[in-house]
Amino acid sequence: MVSGKTVLVVGGGGREHAIVDALSRSPQVGKIYCAPGNAGIGKKATNVPLKDTDVEGLKAFAIGNGVGLTVVGPEAALAAGIVDAFRAAGLRIFGHTKAATAIESSKEFAKEIMAKYGVPTAGYRSFEDFDEALDYVARRPFPAVLKYDGLAAGKGVVIAADKAEAEAALRSMLLDESFGKGKVVVEDFLTGPEFSFMCFVDGDRVYPMPLAQDHKRAFDGDKGPNTGGMGAYTGLPFISDADRSFALENILKRTASAMVAEGRPLSGVLYGGLMKTPEGIKVIEFNARFGDPETEVVLPLLESDIYEVFSAVAEGQPCAEPQWKDRVTLGVVLASKGYPGSYEKGYVIEGLEDVDAHVIHMGTKISDGNVVTAGGRVLMVVSDGEDIAAAKEKVYGEVAKIRCSNLFYRSDIAHIALEGK
Repeated sequence: MVSGKTVLVVGGGGREHAIVDALSRSPQVGKIYCAPGNAGIGKKATNVPLKDTDVEGLKAFAIGNGVGLTVVGPEAALAAGIVDAFRAAGLRIFGHTKAATAIESSKEFAKEIMAKYGVPTAGYRSFEDFDEALDYVARRPFPAVLKYDGLAAGKGVVIAADKAEAEAALRSMLLDESFGKGKVVVEDFLTGPEFSFMCFVDGDRVYPMPLAQDHKRAFDGDKGPNTGGMGAYTGLPFISDADRSFALENILKRTASAMVAEGRPLSGVLYGGLMKTPEGIKVIEFNARFGDPETEVVLPLLESDIYEVFSAVAEGQPCAEPQWKDRVTLGVVLASKGYPGSYEKGYVIEGLEDVDAHVIHMGTKISDGNVVTAGGRVLMVVSDGEDIAAAKEKVYGEVAKIRCSNLFYRSDIAHIALEGK
């Protein structure tokens, strides 16, 4: 590998594998470290056995190994204040401060910002008291959307169909403190197709990425429990240019400006989880980092040098508008049987070398020379194409080459786009 810049990527899932892949295409990057990384990441980066929330350990590693730029993947690291600590030590880092990460780490804060600055979203109320929350929900129409106020690894949202479901969810969040002590935000239920709109953001500067849609439910036909995402694709036919323009101007850019006005400027990725409702596009949630699995289908389309973008945002400098390929991508997640509930690990995965597509590792490790399962979501296979149908046909042909007795996947990724619903 040619000499070049040294970069540290924080995290160890599919999102970070996609970030490492994108960085490996940069002519400016020489050495990539990833903490903690995984079996797939280890082919293009040196894995470092440090937790993504070990801020002091990561800072010491960056200083000791001449890291010129750090890129943060997971929200937990951002919420732990990694950006604040690195900047205080004079280190360049791509990601939001702890104060700015509140756009994701506190659902109530995000709602307050949207209400104050006129960003379209569902109506809401926040509660700390179980009885008050249950009384309020019981007097409203169902379904009811209940969100734990803090970080909950994607598991803190319940759409309760009736009072019994609402009571169980509120009891879990407020009385049992399943995710820790915190409030619950009760939102109006919205209908319509959801989509993800990610942007690189540096203060008031907003650089949009291609739109994507992920599939949250575990099984075909959007059945089963919610997961972290079972697949994703780009090239959404149900979102018009006018829809995209509205979302960019009135949601992403307005929110970026609001955070500047609040003294909490963004300096990383702002992820808008949006819905196209009969009343227009509204915000379901904001995340303060790259989405997962959307990143795995979006970043392969980037033609620009991602190091330039990361570096400019980390330094608070403008950069050229990122350029994207005029193609679409589709990715299918292979997950451990039992996910998102309990599942077993350590199953050998075979056939990966036969796959003629982009194989992203999400939850894998090396054991006795074999790649084995080490998480709930294990792999994601991504292909591109001129249209969604072509990308889908290609990707499922490649998925079939992977052999493992304990994996399952959905066979209908992008069904909303292909069925025209």
